[in-house]
Amino acid sequence: MLEQLTERLALHRPWRIRAPGSEAGVLVALTESDDPEVVLTLRSQRLSTHRGEVAFPGGKRDPGDADLLATALREANEEIGLKPSDVRVIGPLGQLVSKHRLTVMPWVGIIPAETALVANPDEIDSIFRVPLRFFIEEKTLRTDEIPFRGKTHYVPAWEYEGAVIWGLTAYVLVELLNIGFDAGLPMRPRPEHLEMENE
Repeated sequence: MLEQLTERLALHRPWRIRAPGSEAGVLVALTESDDPEVVLTLRSQRLSTHRGEVAFPGGKRDPGDADLLATALREANEEIGLKPSDVRVIGPLGQLVSKHRLTVMPWVGIIPAETALVANPDEIDSIFRVPLRFFIEEKTLRTDEIPFRGKTHYVPAWEYEGAVIWGLTAYVLVELLNIGFDAGLPMRPRPEHLEMENE
């Protein structure tokens, strides 16, 4: 399963956004097993942005980060105790623009299934793992209509054991599943992608 994903990401040409501004990197960490899982976090209610939301480990680029992969790996280490040396990076997915106007680049990496992860209580309330087959086999994907800054965003969403996986995190998962596994999940173009097509 992960071999197929690795091969397809090597050929994938993801979206790149040319807009200037602040950048962020997130890590889509998948466990290496016959039944791989994706690592997700529940962000702390004490944070100033995205509080209480399900997210990938990641955050804003620091001046000392060599690139956005370095950002994603550093943030994963800070938020969930994942050592960069435990991540086998297999490639990026398409960039997106967050509701706070950060250009976000997701990086997909494979980690040993037995890797112990520890939540940083200043940023993360909990860490959980969801089998990839849940997103592929369970017909629970829905699309929410969210008005934001004068536009309607059509946002994919899942519910898993009481957690709502939606927004930017869900967009990234849909691309991952469609590119890697021919999941055929519906997804409307994001506003920033439509803007690029109309330039």
